[in-house]
Amino acid sequence: MTTKLPPPGRKNTRATLALLEASARWEPEAVELAARPTLSGFALNGRKMFVPDAAAADFLVCAARCGAELGLFIVPRGAQGLTITPLPAIDGTRKLDGVDFKGAEVAEDDFLAIGDSALHALERSLAVGAAGLAAEMVGGMQRVMEIAVEYAKTRQQFGKPIGQFQAVQHLCADMLLLTESSRSAAYYAAWALQEQAPEAAVAVSIAKAYASDAYREVGNRGIQVQGGMGFTWENNVHLYYKRAKASEIQFGDATYHRERIARLVIDQASRMGAEL
Repeated sequence: MTTKLPPPGRKNTRATLALLEASARWEPEAVELAARPTLSGFALNGRKMFVPDAAAADFLVCAARCGAELGLFIVPRGAQGLTITPLPAIDGTRKLDGVDFKGAEVAEDDFLAIGDSALHALERSLAVGAAGLAAEMVGGMQRVMEIAVEYAKTRQQFGKPIGQFQAVQHLCADMLLLTESSRSAAYYAAWALQEQAPEAAVAVSIAKAYASDAYREVGNRGIQVQGGMGFTWENNVHLYYKRAKASEIQFGDATYHRERIARLVIDQASRMGAEL
């Protein structure tokens, strides 16, 4: 089906995904927002929550229900019947919005996909987003570790740098272990997605689950190394820690992905048993 997505080369065009609802569940099965057919296309009714940068996007890709089937729609930010409300967020650098659809009209040509096509497209997008976020989290861990190590080299206590004390060295070693382990998992998840490996879904969930826990723990240790200085506004570590907490739940937290891994493993075992 044709769409009115902007050409790839067009500059300054921004889009965002409107997926989460009141349940805050990342599974496509949790989508309940209704898309009702009209003479000219569709009318959307419902509410989306925690939509990133909805107020700044040129259009939203909205997941909705056409009867019992999942559908994906392009909705311009200025569409009639669309209301965007800012929501409070722990990470002030990532804006989240609530989006209300009250008969918001979508042209027939802006209907992207329905059924299995929509489900596969959404699952692929969420997998790419989770893998990309895991890689970003690795970068945050790396920077927190660098700041903490530099502080440990220069901060003097009892006449010598605190980095010479074994307790501080243990904290820095923990940060290195968590960062490098997350890096390996993120790299493998990216490779598996690129190569469409059979284990790609599991690899993405492993990377996101591990990085979600690791980024938070690296932030904890980075602040601990710096003591009271780690909590001050003049220090950037608190910004990374807030980003860690926000990224932890985006695209599903560690618990969500561990449960997903369990379901994927069980499904795979069931298929293998059926083939025997």
